[in-house]
Amino acid sequence: MEYRVCRRNPAQSTDRDSKISLLGLGTMRLPLTNPADPTSIDEEKAQAIVDYAYAHGVNYFDTAYPYHGRMSEKFCGRALSRYPRDSYHLASKLPGWFLHSEEDVPRIFAEQLENCRTDYFDFYLVHSVHSGSWPNYVKYRAYDQLNELRKAGKIRRLGFSFHGDPDLLREVLAAGDWDFVQLQLNYFDWDYQQSREKYEICLAAGLQVIVMEPVRGGMLNTLCPEAADLLRAAEPERSLASWAIRWVASLPGVLCVLSGMTTLEQVVDNTASMDPFVPLTTAEQATLNQALEVFRAQKLVPCTACRYCMPCPAGVDIPAMLRVWNDHRLHGDSAANLRENYADAPEATRAEHCIACGACLTKCPQHIDIRSMMAAIRDKAKAE
Repeated sequence: MEYRVCRRNPAQSTDRDSKISLLGLGTMRLPLTNPADPTSIDEEKAQAIVDYAYAHGVNYFDTAYPYHGRMSEKFCGRALSRYPRDSYHLASKLPGWFLHSEEDVPRIFAEQLENCRTDYFDFYLVHSVHSGSWPNYVKYRAYDQLNELRKAGKIRRLGFSFHGDPDLLREVLAAGDWDFVQLQLNYFDWDYQQSREKYEICLAAGLQVIVMEPVRGGMLNTLCPEAADLLRAAEPERSLASWAIRWVASLPGVLCVLSGMTTLEQVVDNTASMDPFVPLTTAEQATLNQALEVFRAQKLVPCTACRYCMPCPAGVDIPAMLRVWNDHRLHGDSAANLRENYADAPEATRAEHCIACGACLTKCPQHIDIRSMMAAIRDKAKAE
């Protein structure tokens, strides 16, 4: 396979790592035939995304057991089966919220191998580690069992995706011999969710970092008009997303930057942004800092649309409602804008149906007070 994009600086990587593309394709946000049904992956469009990424040097593909209502792994198995297995790196994850006994670990792992049509995973992760999920992984000896699978060659590199605080990160790192950590890193969260501290802890532990949410669920591809204008004036030919991806790819110790691409246009833009990869200059970093300060003034809800909060027992489309709120904030707190977007949402999915049960609160990796936000959105939408 010819690696035409996502090239890294040879002086900053081992020979083993140089075979891993700096840009990876995440399969959590694949195109759908029915927007209301996350299992309805548009196979034709999604396959085109995989094929274009692969043809342009992307060889790291990330999936997970629960993505797309447990259909993402199966899609990846079909989509990648046309390529030689040793020409790409496949990553999947063990979901702690599906564990009810120690026997669930090998059972789910075997199912994942079958889903993905493979005999091994190049990268395998304990999924979404935070204060609420880690005790379950400990209880059912997830690390010990996965470590045995690593010894057996079924897992080439073992790591975890992390959404907790620095103290928990240190605890998890001390609990096993990990190969890597997957962190949410982007220029918005760098000083917002202790991302800098967590990144530095991983580097101090000698572990490389796989980056998730570099564009923060698309938020950094829109920004607000004032911030976007600053970046476009500095680099008219570059997309807003390219700034975010190049920023995080410039960090030392980053092995791969995952982007959950939904359209072919996004794949074309992301691969072009890394062909070849050029770190941000000092001047570009200064411009980005200026744009960030403008954007932060908007006080947005930090939702990445990961949909871990779903399904809602009351039927509310929580990410869609938070998107309505953020769009309202980005347009100068226009109540008319919020009411219009709110009314466009299917009636059964609106914030007014929130029963404040709190089922979503422990699931949100961003620790958003969803109950309060649903009440605020409802009140704003109903206000005269």
